[in-house]
Amino acid sequence: MTQLSDTQAVILSAAAQRPERIALPLPESLRGGAAAKVVSTMIAKGLLQEVEVNSRRGEPVWRETGDGHGTTLIATDAGLVAIGIEPDDAETAPASATQAPPQDRAGDSDAEAAKSTRTPRAGTKQAALIAMLRAPDGATIAEIITATGWQAHTVRGAIAGALKKKLGLEVTSEKVEGRGRAYRIV
Repeated sequence: MTQLSDTQAVILSAAAQRPERIALPLPESLRGGAAAKVVSTMIAKGLLQEVEVNSRRGEPVWRETGDGHGTTLIATDAGLVAIGIEPDDAETAPASATQAPPQDRAGDSDAEAAKSTRTPRAGTKQAALIAMLRAPDGATIAEIITATGWQAHTVRGAIAGALKKKLGLEVTSEKVEGRGRAYRIV
């Protein structure tokens, strides 16, 4: 199941209650760059979709496409499933909704693909951390501190943030007699 932030859940819940599943307006607390970041993440995950605005219906505009048209945001079936709502086949995307033209950024899809398959540069402390955690016995915080020169909170942050969240690696830990807590990449 897709893990959603509170903001993403609020956006999808509101969209599920609106006609045509339109996700606009966004919550008042979400503005500017933060709104763009949340929306682009949700589009990349397939939770929202940009569609052409039907101006006759007075649909809210998310962004202008540059050719005099605008786009709006609608919740996809995957977005509804993510908040626990079974999508109704009869109520899919609006009839006027056609896929919005891709944004004019070169390599946008390539960037998304690269982001999902990140690998650290060779010779970095992160690469050394991964190598230590891939060893059969794993590594303790103290051993990682010695190898990298980082402080303990930095090691824990790198494991939780860079390795687990960004790289999607599964890191486990277990208490080892005489050694302490050892971390390993499964």
